[in-house]
Amino acid sequence: MKVKVIVTLKNGVLDPQGKAIQQTLNGMTFDNVSEVRQGKYFDIEMNESDESKAKSQVEEMCKRLLANLVIEDYKIL
Repeated sequence: MKVKVIVTLKNGVLDPQGKAIQQTLNGMTFDNVSEVRQGKYFDIEMNESDESKAKSQVEEMCKRLLANLVIEDYKIL
């Protein structure tokens, strides 16, 4: 089973990498880009047939390793 996870900075947390990307895009004539927020994307392949159990385990992975819960949010897809 494949589980997808998206980790992003929480609203209000400064994103210097996103700002640098936005400024570079503006400099490349994409001047209609007003904000970029960058994040992380994970494809996790698991040897688990029970979808509920797999998502529960990925939830624990996010809490313990994949996301810094102080400054990041995550979404399991």
